[in-house]
Amino acid sequence: MPTQLPNERPLREPGAMELDPSGEGVAIDETRRLIASSKVEGTPVFDRAGEQLGTVYNFMVDKVSGQVAYVVMSFGGFLGIGESYHPLPWRALTYDTRLGGYVVDIDKDRLADAPRYGADEDPFMDDEYVAKVDAYYKTVPTA
Repeated sequence: MPTQLPNERPLREPGAMELDPSGEGVAIDETRRLIASSKVEGTPVFDRAGEQLGTVYNFMVDKVSGQVAYVVMSFGGFLGIGESYHPLPWRALTYDTRLGGYVVDIDKDRLADAPRYGADEDPFMDDEYVAKVDAYYKTVPTA
């Protein structure tokens, strides 16, 4: 799927199984267009005013589409104690090179009312929870 980047060109013919058409070798950290999940984890998340809300804890990938569906942002707590996790729809975030992190159009007050969960919970197993997240952020699921 084209992303409308400047000078974008197809890397390989559709259906080709060639993994490295550039001949630069397979990167494990970062390229011009790709970044490893380990480099995304820990990236700050800011509100529109530039105030840090939390950091990317991990992200959830849709198994069928292969697309990132949600970023799980860690928020609050101290040294991992009392921390809560807020799933944010991937589409709601934009990367700001000036801030060196992701920006989301939400403030701390709205975030306080957003769906969240604790370290000992796994709410993504419940389809109703996923629907609640999508409804709160008024997003359409990726699948």
